Amino acid sequence: MFDKWRRYSYAAQKTQRSKLRRFLFVFLILYVLYNSLTFFFFSMRVLKNDTMQPGLHAGDRFVFSSFAIHRLLSDANVPGKSLPFKRGNIVLVDISLREKRNIVIPVLDGVLRFFTAQQVSLTGEEGQYLKRVIGLPGDEITMTNYVLQVKPGDSSYRLTEFELSENPYDVAIPQVPALWDESIPFSGAMDRIVLKDNECFVLSDDRSSTNDSRTWGPVELELVTGKALFRYWPFTRLGKL
Repeated sequence: MFDKWRRYSYAAQKTQRSKLRRFLFVFLILYVLYNSLTFFFFSMRVLKNDTMQPGLHAGDRFVFSSFAIHRLLSDANVPGKSLPFKRGNIVLVDISLREKRNIVIPVLDGVLRFFTAQQVSLTGEEGQYLKRVIGLPGDEITMTNYVLQVKPGDSSYRLTEFELSENPYDVAIPQVPALWDESIPFSGAMDRIVLKDNECFVLSDDRSSTNDSRTWGPVELELVTGKALFRYWPFTRLGKL
């Protein structure tokens, strides 16, 4: 009798529709809140390779800030404007932004990430890399033995990348044959270049054959989408970067 009442009763059907609407409304609020937080404020990222050794390791997990709000409030591509990152910061570089992307994929990817707590993705974070900022707009840079020499645009002196960074870090310098051709990107040497007003130079801490500005070239500022705030996993290396 009760089952029939639920099936045929107008009041029961109205109650069911009301529950469904409440569920969809709550889901929509949570979905919008989740995507707003991850797009405008914070996101979690995992390092999936060893390109940032010796300081960072595959499997390390980080909280990243987002530069979306900064770019809404201040055009970072205009000379003289402040940047949301400094030399030595670990940043998220999205090389895929150089290509026009289908808007449907990011929307579906956001839904999938929402339901799987960011464990599953349609894009697999393809084209996104964790790198260290070495050069800023206007810098003149060269490389010797895998270490950058930087002359800031407002300075008359050239210093090493370590002297200009506020945070200390180490790099892994590979051993190469004595007759290694210095014209290839990973030889450890690089001719002088001057960064434009909308460019920065990013490198891996592991200076062996890994993709970074040596192969991409200087990176446009709009491709730098976030900055690592701190490492939350593993707990033995928990801390601010």
